[in-house]
Amino acid sequence: MTELTKLTLDGALAGMAAGDFSSEEITKAHIDACMEAADLNAFITTTFELALDQAKASDARRAKGEVGKLEGAPLAVKDLFCTEGVKTTAGSKILGDFKPTYESSVTANMKADGMVMLGKLNLDEFAMGSSNETSAFGNVVNPWKVDAELVPGGSSGGSAAAVAADICLGATATDTGGSIRQPASFTGTVGIKPTYGRCSRWGIVAFASSLDQAGPIAKTVKDSAILLDSMAGYDPKDSTSLNVENGNWVGACEKSVKGMRIGIPKEYTIDGMPGEIQSLWDQGIDWMKDAGAEIVPISLPHTKYALPAYYIVAPAEASSNLARYDGMRYGDRVQGEDLVDTYERTRAAGFGAEVQRRIMIGTYVLSAGYYDAYYLRAQKVRTRIAEDFKNAWESCDAILTPTAPSAPFAIGRKVDDPVTMYLNDIFTVTTNLAGLPGISVPAGLDASGLPLGLQVIGKALDEETIFSVAGALEKAAGFTAKPEKWWS
Repeated sequence: MTELTKLTLDGALAGMAAGDFSSEEITKAHIDACMEAADLNAFITTTFELALDQAKASDARRAKGEVGKLEGAPLAVKDLFCTEGVKTTAGSKILGDFKPTYESSVTANMKADGMVMLGKLNLDEFAMGSSNETSAFGNVVNPWKVDAELVPGGSSGGSAAAVAADICLGATATDTGGSIRQPASFTGTVGIKPTYGRCSRWGIVAFASSLDQAGPIAKTVKDSAILLDSMAGYDPKDSTSLNVENGNWVGACEKSVKGMRIGIPKEYTIDGMPGEIQSLWDQGIDWMKDAGAEIVPISLPHTKYALPAYYIVAPAEASSNLARYDGMRYGDRVQGEDLVDTYERTRAAGFGAEVQRRIMIGTYVLSAGYYDAYYLRAQKVRTRIAEDFKNAWESCDAILTPTAPSAPFAIGRKVDDPVTMYLNDIFTVTTNLAGLPGISVPAGLDASGLPLGLQVIGKALDEETIFSVAGALEKAAGFTAKPEKWWS
């Protein structure tokens, strides 16, 4: 029965449709795999009994001919999505035993489509981090291992690790500056951040509201398309939700890229980038040529300002969003001598060092005397970055870049150097600032046998094109490597 965990989401859905196995059988197999993989620390909360009940209900629906897009598939949810009656922590102590009385719109869509939920996945606290080392519930361990234990990337490291370890068929994730794509690159999985507004943010714990976007991490490009098709959709409860139809994303994965123009931005060649990353990028360019695409050199001149602009805008929005955590209405409270002292003690005890750092940065750049000098200027840079992409689309249909500037690194190696850690987002933040879709596809291994990813960036609302390019990359790369199962 353990072989059921090696299936892709597409394969599992086909197997259940053919009657080869039931949802209950494949769910039990994944529950066993989750328990075996406890050393990865991918889950904060497991919901195995609930999952089995959902699987039985799914089998009953299937017997009646009622089949949703995700019918009976055992999946997992990043613990940033509110789930009715199931503990939601955002990877932080401050929420305590908070159990929402409502369901996020994204997970509600997935449940309506037949999802079986195995549990809530670990993440960097409030999604702030690039290595999954800031969680109040301990760091996640990458299933890929050389000598030392490695980070899975962040903030969606639990999602990426769970998919890479075959303990769920796919997972929800969120991306504020690269938090879907970078973990996907670090774990040999596929991760897509859709266009801002494709997936409702309602019921997702907010980090930076103008940047946050939900998306899936999956085993294949087609699996990511299946998941996104369930997750996405207009939601009147979210004022930033786009009232647009989903595309034929699953079909787009098989579409030829012949005649497409693929842009290669000169600014993404950076000093100190490992030769293996450059070589993989060059290989990706050759794969696109072989598939019939035209390679077009482009310029995104404001790229060098993207990271500093992001680390002004994101902390500023975070300091505003996290002001609500004061111990008054929900979550843990540390009683002080008066109201202000209670606030201070609660927040000091409840927030970790990285969250406190970003709140301080954000509060500073929004303060009187500094708002114009920092926040307003960063927003102007953001507009220029969006204009760069708009100009690029005149000569190309999609853009190909590396996903991350390195392979996964050892746990503890960069955690005490926040600036070095922030550089992990160097290739990914531009899409968040411009609200564009981006996908990471596993494309090769470094000299140590660790996964490396390539990123495809597309026009707003043109996920079909990036799924086509990603599908072509996946086919050309033929990436089948899996981590050795050292954790059992």
